[in-house]
Amino acid sequence: MSVNKVILVGRLGRDPETRYTPAGQGVCNFSLATDETFKDRNGERQKRTEWHRIVLWGKLAEISQQYLKKGMLVYIEGSIRTNQWDDKNTGQKRTAIDIVANVMRMLTSRAESGGMSHSAAAAASGSGESDFNQGGGGGDDAAPAAPGPDISDEDIPF
Repeated sequence: MSVNKVILVGRLGRDPETRYTPAGQGVCNFSLATDETFKDRNGERQKRTEWHRIVLWGKLAEISQQYLKKGMLVYIEGSIRTNQWDDKNTGQKRTAIDIVANVMRMLTSRAESGGMSHSAAAAASGSGESDFNQGGGGGDDAAPAAPGPDISDEDIPF
């Protein structure tokens, strides 16, 4: 048995960009920053930021494009995908590691998000929560997600 599951809580590094496949399915990309704070050998606090490439498909992509903005705090659940290709300019083999999300939960408050209302997010998901869940296989069905972990401001590393 094997498991490929990723859970991230971080802030968007840029506004989402959405494109559509020839079949009309949306695919949304954005970068997500996660931070960790630690003490170095000298006892000084250090901060390390990791950047993650997030990919969302179907209705989840459309919802993300509509409601997410740079700097917003989100909960992402998905799996790791590695893509390799040959760079046409240099001939070098290139690798990209993406997080293909199937659950997205907006954690930014209304005040921080610049006026996005909870009811607008709920209307987009068809539920009373701002959780968005992508059905299996990247389909077009958006369904309410199981509640994410209870996260307080003290749990967020930045």
